[in-house]
Amino acid sequence: MRGRGAQSLVASPVLVGAVTVLITIISVFLAYNANRGLPFVPTYDLKAEIPGGSNLVAGNEVRLGGFRVGVVERIRPGVAEPGEQALKADNPQRAIAVVDLKLDKTVEQLPVDTRVQIRPRSALGLKYISLEPGRRDKTFPPGATIPLAQSMKPIELDDFFGIQNDEFRKNQRTVFEGYGTALAGRGTDINELIRDFRPFMAKLEPVMRNLSDRDTELMNFFVQAGRTSGQVAPVARTYASLFVNMGTTFEALSRHPDQLRGTIERARPTLDEGIESFRVQRPFLRDSADLAEELRPVAAEIERSMPRIASALEVGAPVQAKVPTLYENTERVFNSLDELAENPSTLLALSSLRRTVEVATPLVEYVSPYQTVCNYFVYWATGLGEHVSETVPGGTGQRSLSKSGNNTQDNRVNTTDGDRPADVPAHEHPRTARYPDGPKQALHGGAYSSAIDAQGNADCEVGQRGYAVGPNIPDGRYPPSNDETKGGGSHVVVNLPEFLSGPTYKGIELGIDNLRDVP
Repeated sequence: MRGRGAQSLVASPVLVGAVTVLITIISVFLAYNANRGLPFVPTYDLKAEIPGGSNLVAGNEVRLGGFRVGVVERIRPGVAEPGEQALKADNPQRAIAVVDLKLDKTVEQLPVDTRVQIRPRSALGLKYISLEPGRRDKTFPPGATIPLAQSMKPIELDDFFGIQNDEFRKNQRTVFEGYGTALAGRGTDINELIRDFRPFMAKLEPVMRNLSDRDTELMNFFVQAGRTSGQVAPVARTYASLFVNMGTTFEALSRHPDQLRGTIERARPTLDEGIESFRVQRPFLRDSADLAEELRPVAAEIERSMPRIASALEVGAPVQAKVPTLYENTERVFNSLDELAENPSTLLALSSLRRTVEVATPLVEYVSPYQTVCNYFVYWATGLGEHVSETVPGGTGQRSLSKSGNNTQDNRVNTTDGDRPADVPAHEHPRTARYPDGPKQALHGGAYSSAIDAQGNADCEVGQRGYAVGPNIPDGRYPPSNDETKGGGSHVVVNLPEFLSGPTYKGIELGIDNLRDVP
């Protein structure tokens, strides 16, 4: 009788499925805990105090020399030990983060001066801890803590951008976009640029060595540049206009390339001639410098012995600088006189002028006393400067126009249903008062009269400034009022009263009250 053979392991489907499930569970478990270290593997555990969490999470890598040597097992809050300065402060405690590190046995016995630094692993915010071993012989035992003084938290990129305003960020995006567009697809050109930079950098080294030398005093250059910028700042708009105008000038020059090319070509021989002339001028300038050096003691003695002459020389020196311009202008004056004398019409003009004087003499003799009393011509000429002063193309024009009408004022000159003369409220000036649709109006009449009365007494109404006021002028006046609908600001002058206005203020100073007082 034959015995029953041994049953194969793979012959049972249930057993095979169970083994498969067990292997899958173990694989998933190992994969899930891979970032936290494999189980049953001996590790070198340390703690590290860091200024803050810095977005670290459990499972982040720990690297040494760029290689992964462990993981972050846990992050928990802590309090830093207060130092000597902190004990004197009002709040000596400081919140920190304590990180538990699970390291490989290959890096065990790290020196006690090992430094800890948190580094970004990607631009998306992933971090890792970098260990920088020290040089001391003493090492950290397992479970020791790396103190906070040996930890460093770098400035995060988002923290840097977070301190800037929206306009700065927008401009920075524009700059990066411009650089990206400019450098895209230009790898070959950049390589050629780096290749061509080699001889440039070789020649740049001695230049930079001279610039960095203390005797070069390059620091003063930046100081003076800062002062220059401060002096230029108040006229920055003027300089901006200068560059705009220079751009317009250069654009105009670019329209005539042939003439510009000819100018540049002739610049070289012109400079050569100038350099050649300097050889002749140099001995003269050298002798002039020697003469000035010998005259310096004499000049100092003149300042002490003859102060008036020294003061005259000091005042006259800047005047002498303007003498060439005076001579040029004087030359033009005499040239104009020569042309005037040579012109045949000049003699006829002088003869006619003599006849004009002979005819005008009786008129002037009659008008002069009256003009002397009231000086009407001077008052008329004074206002003439403002009368013809409106800037127009080609010069100036007459700017005195009648006030245009408005549709708001109750009593105005250009209406037929007014019940009183045009006037403005008492608190407004008749020359500057305005409505939204036009200026306000005030009536002034009776401006023209004789300079003197029948007895020769001064009555210079036209020459007076301002408007007649006072209780002696009741005609055409209304009581002062601030009512817009009534007016009544006493600015109205219709008929001047029957009394003398007297002389002008100039006449009062000269004491001319009557025609008989005229010399």
